[in-house]
Amino acid sequence: MADTKTDAPEMSMRERVKELTDKLEQGLKEVFESDNYKNYLNTMAKFHNYSVNNTLLINQQKPDATLVAGYDSWVKNFDRHVKKGERGINIIAPAPYKTEREVPIINPETGQPILKRDGTPFTEKKEVTIPYFRVTKVFDISQTEGKELPTIGVNELLKDVDGAKDFIESLKKVSPIPIEFGETNGDSKGFYSPVDNKIVIKDGMSDAQTIKTMVHEISHAKLHNPERAVENAGKSKGTIEMEAESIAYIVCQHFGIDTSDYSFGYIAGWSEGKETDELKKSMNTIRETSSEMIFRVEGSMRQIDRDRHKDLFVDKDTEFLDVTIETPFDTPKQKEELKEKTKTSLKDKIKEKKEELKKRDKTTVPREKIKPEKEVR
Repeated sequence: MADTKTDAPEMSMRERVKELTDKLEQGLKEVFESDNYKNYLNTMAKFHNYSVNNTLLINQQKPDATLVAGYDSWVKNFDRHVKKGERGINIIAPAPYKTEREVPIINPETGQPILKRDGTPFTEKKEVTIPYFRVTKVFDISQTEGKELPTIGVNELLKDVDGAKDFIESLKKVSPIPIEFGETNGDSKGFYSPVDNKIVIKDGMSDAQTIKTMVHEISHAKLHNPERAVENAGKSKGTIEMEAESIAYIVCQHFGIDTSDYSFGYIAGWSEGKETDELKKSMNTIRETSSEMIFRVEGSMRQIDRDRHKDLFVDKDTEFLDVTIETPFDTPKQKEELKEKTKTSLKDKIKEKKEELKKRDKTTVPREKIKPEKEVR
C-alpha cells in the first residue's frame, strides 16, 4: 500500500488530517466551477425534496435508495420508466381538498370574531382548504430504465491495493456493526441498514472501491445511527452523505488510496449549498471521525501483522496495540466497554497459552521417567 504521508515525521495526526481536508475543499471548488456541474444541477432541481419523515420511510424500505421520484415524474421529467415488477416505496403525500364552511366573521382591527347580542359570532360561507394526507408510491432510480441522467464525474475506482486483504479485515474489526458482502440493488456499492443493524458491501468490486465504500458506510454507522437521532435532527440527507464520503476520502488518502475521481463528484452531487460552506460546517465531525478511524485501523493492521509473525516476538512483547485499547477519541461509556473487551481478550489469550503448554507437556517425557541405560560391562 502506497504511503502518501508527508516527509516531515513530526507532522501530527491533526495536521495530516487538516492537510487532507484542505485538499478535499480545493477539489470540490474545481467541481463546482465546471460546466458539467451546471448541467447536473439543472437535472437535480427536478427532484422533489422530501420531509424528514418521508426520508426515514424511504430509508427503512430501501436503504440503498439514492434518487427517488413518482411513477409519472420519471416519465415526464426524466424520460425513464419503472421496470416491470418493481415495488414502490410508500411515503406520505399531502392531498389537501377545498370545501365551503360557515366560519366566524373576524374584526380586522381586533382580530377577534364579531359577536351578536346573544354572544354567538356572525358567520359567513367561505371556501377553506382542509389538510389531508394519503399514502403514495415513489421509485428509486435503480428501479427504472431509460435515458441516462447527467453525472459529475463519479467514476468507479478500479485500482488494486497492496495489502487490501489486511485493510479490509481491519475495517471489519473497527466497524461498530457487522459487515457483510453480497448483492446490492442497482448501482449501489453498499448500504448501512439501521433496521437490521448491519452494513452490506457489494461483492466483486475493486480493492479501492471496496475499501472506500466500507469506510463510507462505517462512517454512517458511527455518526448517523438511531442513537444519535436528536443530534442529527437538523442535518439533511445531503449533509449526512457529504460527511460520510469526506471521511472516506480522508481515510483512504491517508493510506495512499486516491479516491478523488469518485469522492469529489459524489460529495458535490449531495451538496445542497452548492459551495464549500456546507463542508466547513461539518469539518470538526469529519476531522475527528477520520482521525479516530485512522488510529484504529493502523492499530488493527499492526495487530494483524504481529499475529502473522508472532513466532518472532518473545512473550513479554505480545501485548501490542489493539483495537480494544482505550483511545483519545472514546467516550466514558466506550472506555468501559473497551476495558471489558480487553479483559476478555487477555483471558482468551491466557487460556490459549495454557492449552498450548498442556499439549506440550503431554508430548514431553519427564526427565525422572527416562530410564538410564544399563552400564555395559
